[in-house]
Amino acid sequence: MKPVLENISNYLQDSSFYAYSYTTTSFDFKWHFHPEYELTFIVKGNGHRLIGNSHQEFSDNDFVLIGPNIPHTWVGKTKGKKVFEAIVIQFTSEFVEQIVGFKESKQMNALFESSNYGIAFNEDHPNEIKNILYDIIREKGIDKVLKLISLLNKLTHSKSSTISTTLYKYQINKKIETRINKVCLYLENNFSKKITLKEIADLVYMSESNFCKFFKKSTGNTFSDYLNELRINEVCKLLIHSDDNIKYIAYNCGFESLSYFNRVFVIKKSTTPSKYKTHHSKKY
Repeated sequence: MKPVLENISNYLQDSSFYAYSYTTTSFDFKWHFHPEYELTFIVKGNGHRLIGNSHQEFSDNDFVLIGPNIPHTWVGKTKGKKVFEAIVIQFTSEFVEQIVGFKESKQMNALFESSNYGIAFNEDHPNEIKNILYDIIREKGIDKVLKLISLLNKLTHSKSSTISTTLYKYQINKKIETRINKVCLYLENNFSKKITLKEIADLVYMSESNFCKFFKKSTGNTFSDYLNELRINEVCKLLIHSDDNIKYIAYNCGFESLSYFNRVFVIKKSTTPSKYKTHHSKKY
């Protein structure tokens, strides 16, 4: 099966990395890849994870580092009322180059080299790691960066094993990547406004029907689903970190109908906006 490109470059415009937690009752992601490194910690859930040519079971406290362009996905064993939660941190090769550029951090090179096969960590104190990851999400400014570097240094000395038995990387056509990045950047800068399909198709000089096929084939998402995901992610940040009411947040993130917003939110997050705010405010 051909993996699809996950574009997260828009989340990295004003930060060195993207850190977030994800809660859902349907833990079933597309087989995908991206040029960024990824740390994923399973807070709660079990099933199968596919990384490169590896197919293994996962459960609570599963913790992995995945190198750039390695196809991967997680599939939960059960659906319905069971809640799955993961913490994810994604960072660029440029960020890694800056870290290992210091003479004092050369030993971290081995960690990032091994990540090209995927690394599974066997932590003796997973709750400590989980709390560090939550701290990274919560922190601001330089403290956020320092906490991630400290964690990566800690992982350099942790018990671990490689996941994939072969170097398994996927490269996307540069022309396609440029088009996708152009679209995603435009959506990131304008998602709070009304955006039409024609407007986006014109941006990359395509007909609406051809653009829809192109976008779905390249990303695995329909245009409308991707835009909704972008808006809902911003809504979630504001629900946690602002005191604005839900209606105000929804409208300012581009949703013109409150009923439609509530429906999309429940589909994406498997809970209501108010319950999401209450649950996550306790953590942060």
